[in-house]
Amino acid sequence: MPTDLPGLYYDPEKNRYFPLKGPIPGSSRARSASSSASSQDPVSKSIQVSTCRKPGRRPTKLLQARELSGNVIASGKGKFNFQEEYQKAQVCQPMVWKYEGTDRIADAALESIQVNLQTPEGQTETEALLTGGVNGSLCLFETGKVGHRFNNWIKCIPDCVRPPTSEDQPECSMKAPGYIWRSTAALQMSSNISSITNSSRTFDGGFRFQNAMITTLGSETYGGSVYLLNLMEPLNLDQSLDPLRQRLYKIALLKCTIWTGDYNSDSRRAVIGTNMGAALVNLETGVPSWVCQCKSDVLSLQLGHSGNTVICGLRNGAIVTVDIRERKREFSDRFTKHRIPYPSHRNSEPQSRASAARKYNNKWLELKGKIYPSRTVFMPSSISCLVSLRLYDQYFLGGSMDGLINLYDHRLLKRGPVQSYEGHVNTHSHIQLGVDSSERFVLSGGEDKYTRIWSIKSGELLFKNKFSDAVPTAVCWNRYNESWLGSQGGLFCMRWS
Repeated sequence: MPTDLPGLYYDPEKNRYFPLKGPIPGSSRARSASSSASSQDPVSKSIQVSTCRKPGRRPTKLLQARELSGNVIASGKGKFNFQEEYQKAQVCQPMVWKYEGTDRIADAALESIQVNLQTPEGQTETEALLTGGVNGSLCLFETGKVGHRFNNWIKCIPDCVRPPTSEDQPECSMKAPGYIWRSTAALQMSSNISSITNSSRTFDGGFRFQNAMITTLGSETYGGSVYLLNLMEPLNLDQSLDPLRQRLYKIALLKCTIWTGDYNSDSRRAVIGTNMGAALVNLETGVPSWVCQCKSDVLSLQLGHSGNTVICGLRNGAIVTVDIRERKREFSDRFTKHRIPYPSHRNSEPQSRASAARKYNNKWLELKGKIYPSRTVFMPSSISCLVSLRLYDQYFLGGSMDGLINLYDHRLLKRGPVQSYEGHVNTHSHIQLGVDSSERFVLSGGEDKYTRIWSIKSGELLFKNKFSDAVPTAVCWNRYNESWLGSQGGLFCMRWS
């Protein structure tokens, strides 16, 4: 067994040491350890869950402190960075609007996109929102304030739901986001929508390649499908036909359930998570090829930034890293079998005799594929969502169906999570995590119908509020750092001053 060396970590696959760059600047491993220790104490855990940052320092006070002290602000609790504290102060006090007429059309998936529209005055680029419902409805919303130019689109009016109009919060008041516009009828897919992924790439000369991939869950009579939505050419919203129907192409129909998918424009391949494992789908031919086979459903996955790996979140709580690079033809097509032991705490939990017998025969996770066993980590329950960070490409967020949200480092998975985020409520739902473009904050809804925002670095709960009558299950951020949330009760827009 290789010994631990200060400042280095050992990679067993490559059989060598690599320099350890350390955690995300501003985070604390000591805090993570204390957090995990305190999570075993029900008293301290209940205190942490109910704790949320109170808007102590107002933005005006922070601006005054910066004028006097510079970017480093001193207080009785220590020194703080002005920019970080100012952003936290804003996140603590968002305004939220609910849009009328958006029930049950954005509770499965949300994706913010930029599209070119053909208007009477010519082409114009605008913001749009692609939404998917559990009932299989696919909708396109124009959110960039040019939808009024089209006659056959429905106007959706925002209604402020937070803060209540009776409250006097002058620093939170801001201009409403305005109307959004959607087509008269949603496009009905073959089954429930399970994921929407947008991919764009800008080339020299300003040419932008942009498509969106949509996957459907499947039903008892047929499996899930993979669709590609062409967004390269301008959309003409004045046409009588639905613009989505004209641009949507079915790529593949599989004989299995498709839970999730991911795709980027640098490759003509997409990766999907199914009830049989993970598979690559050639977007030109529609031919799937398995990269990971297992008996546990792949409920969530994320492509690595290099495009060579994918992390898969399984129903049994495992998070595995799979190499998806093409194998050489001279090698055998047979998959390598792996048997990875479950954590000891899973086998020591109280259980009945029948379940104990099943556990005795299932102490090992069996997988087929090019798996990295040393990069496997387990969460206590099914994985509901995975999000890879781009600015810190060795880190990813994982959420499970027992309310846990953790931050992991690919290089140090055996040491457990780098950071944990307390207060999330989830027992069985497929709830998404949303990360802003600066990767400072993570947002998620809960089964208690509360929406929460945490600081990624510190794990601090910054915002907790119940403004929806249904569970906010879908979330995304646009390039202006506005947050969109979808639930069965409707579509919400969250803004900060």
